[in-house]
Amino acid sequence: MAQYPCVDLSVLPSAEQEKLLDSWPVPREEFIRQRELVRPLAPPYAVLTPGAVFGPLKGTGLGYFGQLLMQNPWSLCMRREALERLQAAGVRGLVGCPTQVRFRTRHAPELRDIQLESHGRIHPGCLPPAPPPCHVCNISRSHPRPDPYWLDAASLPEHVDIFRLDEASVPIIANERLVEAVRRLELDGVVFKELEAR
Repeated sequence: MAQYPCVDLSVLPSAEQEKLLDSWPVPREEFIRQRELVRPLAPPYAVLTPGAVFGPLKGTGLGYFGQLLMQNPWSLCMRREALERLQAAGVRGLVGCPTQVRFRTRHAPELRDIQLESHGRIHPGCLPPAPPPCHVCNISRSHPRPDPYWLDAASLPEHVDIFRLDEASVPIIANERLVEAVRRLELDGVVFKELEAR
C-alpha cells in the first residue's frame, strides 16, 4: 500500500506508463527495470515494492468531506486550507498535491493527497516470527499486524510528525504534536487511536 501521490510519471513514454499501470505480475527482471525507471522520479525515502501506487487520487467525489479524510486506512487527504493551517502551525512531514477528484457541485473542496515518508517499525516484541523471504525477489511476506501492537521507540523519526511504518505501510502514524495541532485548529474528519512506544 505504498502510495506516492506527488510522483508524476507523465514524463515517461506513454508505453511505459501503461506498463506501470498494469497490475499483472511480471518477471523479476522486468520488475527491476520498471522500478529503476521510476526511482529517479520518486523521493529518496520511497519504498519501491510491487504494488506501489503513483500519482494523486482520481475519481468522482460526492457528499460531505471533512477537513481531513481517509478514503481507506492507507491514504490521507486534506482540504487545501487544512493542509495550509497545519503547515503554518509547524506540523512537519506534510507534503500534498492536488487530487484529480471531480465534483458536480459549484462549491467543491480543494483536496490535497498527502504523501507520507516511511519511518519506524512495530516493536519486535509483539510480532510473531517473520515468514521466510521469497526465494525469487527476496521480499518477505508481511504477517498480519498484531492487535494490540506497539511501536519501536528507537526507530521513530524526529523530523516528521506524521509518517508510515517501514514494514507496514497501512497504518498512518501521527505523533502528539500533529494530534494537538488538529485538535487546537478544530479540524474534523479523522479519529486518532493512541499507541504505545517501547
